[in-house]
Amino acid sequence: MNAKKKRSFITVKRAPYLFLLPAIVLFIIFTVYPIIYSFLLSFQTNAEAGRVFVGLDNYIRLFQDRLFYESLANTFIILIFQLPIMLGLAVVLATILNAGFIKLKGFFRVSFFAPAVTSLVAASIIFLLLLNRDYGIVNYLLSMIGMDVIGWLSDPFWAKVSLILVTTWRWTGYNMVIILAGLQNIPSNLYEAASIDGANKIRQFFSITIPQLKPVILFAAIVSTIGTLQLFDEPYTLTNGGPINATTTITMYLYRNGFEYFDFGYGSAIAYVIVILIALLSFIQFKWAGVTK
Repeated sequence: MNAKKKRSFITVKRAPYLFLLPAIVLFIIFTVYPIIYSFLLSFQTNAEAGRVFVGLDNYIRLFQDRLFYESLANTFIILIFQLPIMLGLAVVLATILNAGFIKLKGFFRVSFFAPAVTSLVAASIIFLLLLNRDYGIVNYLLSMIGMDVIGWLSDPFWAKVSLILVTTWRWTGYNMVIILAGLQNIPSNLYEAASIDGANKIRQFFSITIPQLKPVILFAAIVSTIGTLQLFDEPYTLTNGGPINATTTITMYLYRNGFEYFDFGYGSAIAYVIVILIALLSFIQFKWAGVTK
């Protein structure tokens, strides 16, 4: 009887749920629980007796914090300049690599995608050497053509430029692969019909390629926006948020409050403000692209 009961417990209907159960349990433990706990933490602060409930005090403090606004401004400056440059390069590179006359396509695709999977620590060391004010090869090449030495990582303006360059180098190939997949799904008869009507390659690019790629570009823009708002590794390893907080991003400010100052309640409040910003920007991008009504 016991053997029959054990065998009858696993049925065709129950089996899928049993296979999914480990993943669901891990998802609840490592994703759902931290999200809920972090939300509750945002209404608490540290005290001698432990954490105490303070209501909206962390959020009120947040909107009165000059460093919060400064880190938010740094993040948006990087986003505004880096996103169009990166997506523009990704579209151009994908279009070139999708052309029939290009040889060794596999090699070039892997080469452009490689920075996305390269160890950021190793890449940061290379860029620290390249952009060094006194001994870097970039300044050496600039001096050869008569230009002044640039403090790529020590000047507030050029430090932001350096971060934009590094993030563009790192993620252009990633977006190129996404856009390339979209290009390969555009029907070739659209281009044939346009050629018969006398449209040249440039006209085809703007009248066929870009409109057909609109959903793919939107996806890449949203993913890249989320990634930039969560930008941490590059400024942490290259500039440590300096000079004078010029490259402190909102995620880096969250990290400092949570894991350097151990103010987890305030850090959680920052995290949820980032979530709201990501949701708003994603909605705006969907609205601008005409996906939502």
